Amino acid sequence: MNNFSAAQRTRVTMLDVARRAGVSKASVSRFIGEDRALLSAAIAERIEHAINELGYRPNQMARGLKRGRTRLIGMLVADIRNPYSIAVMHGVETACRQHGYNLVVCNTDRNDEQEHQHLAALRSYNIEGLILNTLGHHPDALQALHQEMPIVLIDRKVEQLHSDMVGLDNAGAVRMALEHLQEQGYRDLLLVSEPIDGTSSRSERIESFNQHLAQHPSLSGAAVQTGPQLNTDIQAFLQAAGTGPKAIFCSNGVAALACTQVLRELNCRLFEDVGLIALDDLDWFALVGSGITALAQPTQQIGASAFDCLLRRLKGDTGPAHNLDFAARLIVRGSTQHATP
Repeated sequence: MNNFSAAQRTRVTMLDVARRAGVSKASVSRFIGEDRALLSAAIAERIEHAINELGYRPNQMARGLKRGRTRLIGMLVADIRNPYSIAVMHGVETACRQHGYNLVVCNTDRNDEQEHQHLAALRSYNIEGLILNTLGHHPDALQALHQEMPIVLIDRKVEQLHSDMVGLDNAGAVRMALEHLQEQGYRDLLLVSEPIDGTSSRSERIESFNQHLAQHPSLSGAAVQTGPQLNTDIQAFLQAAGTGPKAIFCSNGVAALACTQVLRELNCRLFEDVGLIALDDLDWFALVGSGITALAQPTQQIGASAFDCLLRRLKGDTGPAHNLDFAARLIVRGSTQHATP
């Protein structure tokens, strides 16, 4: 077999192979396609020999377009820097690979114009389906795209889009966190969230937090958001009289990092002055003080299930949209073990 550079291989065409083998272009197409059995053994051998001599590599994208199948799945994420997005994307990519699909990932960086451009680009790639973690600010464009291909939402709902949705049982996760804090003796609670910005999962967690407080008069609390004012908000929370031992509930890993940085800036004794629990379980949680108590999301399962939903639709399922809500897993560490009732 001859060795050819990638540039040389791209210059070799199917017609070149046909001429070298002394056969028709249609015969070469059958050989590299799904109709090889229609060729005689002698012709197949000549074509194979010509392909090896010339270093020909078929254009899989062009072949896929001709058959109406590209084996490409698109994935749009709002913030690829978020550890949750990376973990879920790994689950999606693993499932894609196991079923012979390739994943095309686009990051919107939480920018509406970027999302609009990426949606147009993914359509031009002739993806067969789309897995979407979106800001949801382009519902009309998403609805139009949904007419062309199946879409599965991850973590964030788009009310106008009647498609499968895979994510966390947010109400259950918040309830699990607050019940743990209560059992440990904490009574004065602060929830820290990233700005909602239309993100359904964030608003659901805040709503569940407020509902739990309303149902448990022994607890008091408030919700704040990350940003320039977070230092002031946490400082005010720590200095207020309150109703008992204090704890901060971070609604995701990004909020947990922001809170930990603020607590260090305030010279807060981790975790004696205040308890800390976070939704998500990141690698660095175990390295801070005696470790941060976490509610781990099954990100691998969420990603794999999103692809499974998409694959079912690609195979012709036209049933009603499904919501798959996975439970969080409580991992208790030292950050919530120092309260005194």
